[in-house]
Amino acid sequence: MIARTSNPAFSKRIFEKTFTDVTDDTVMTLKGTVNKSFLMLLLVILGATYTWRIFFQNPDPESIPPSLVTYMMIGGIGGFVISLAIMFRPVWSPWAAPVYAVLEGLFLGAISAFFEFKMPGIVIQAASLTFLTLLAMLSLYRSGIIKVTEKFRMGVFAATGGIALMYFAGFILSLFGINFPLMHSGGTLGIVVGVVICGVAALNLVLDFDLIENGAKSSLPKYMEWYSAFALMVTLVWLYLEILRLLSRINSRN
Repeated sequence: MIARTSNPAFSKRIFEKTFTDVTDDTVMTLKGTVNKSFLMLLLVILGATYTWRIFFQNPDPESIPPSLVTYMMIGGIGGFVISLAIMFRPVWSPWAAPVYAVLEGLFLGAISAFFEFKMPGIVIQAASLTFLTLLAMLSLYRSGIIKVTEKFRMGVFAATGGIALMYFAGFILSLFGINFPLMHSGGTLGIVVGVVICGVAALNLVLDFDLIENGAKSSLPKYMEWYSAFALMVTLVWLYLEILRLLSRINSRN
């Protein structure tokens, strides 16, 4: 039975729907999903490297290259559209997931360059913490220290939904010129909120691992390896961005 997760790409509906799509003996495996996840990560890094170099090879360090803004918009908007397409049509994931990874890389490279320019060294710190968190959550899950129970799923699901509502409220308030301090403040409360959000994002990784393992045990079709790699990347990108924001808040106090 496929359990629920707060990652929209790992919804129960998506996983159960795929049972009707199996037409041969080629099924999803853990090894295949891991390999495709690494490939997705490499594509994200390649895309990020491209926009990163555009920023730092700019002859005028005080100005933002127009091409960088263009690539950032293409990556951000394009990645969002492709992600929706993948979630609605998982069977497209073998070609759409790599495209998503490249587009997301373009966006992340540009955003990371902006932060790095203002706070040198912050990107390597954020990237390192992201991968250390990934390894830690995987170890905790594999060792059984963190057990994915129904209460655990519901708790992470509720926390993630609360965060989504908070960001939505912040977006609406920003349209009226109202600043939402919980999202941008470098004060103690803002940092505490940032730590909590990073913690929730990390716990979503545990749910993703559980869904991937259940998917492999349930013999889902082979293309679900690409879909699962994509969904895991969605959580990793979210975690990286939240860690980057948290570090920027902490650095702004120094």
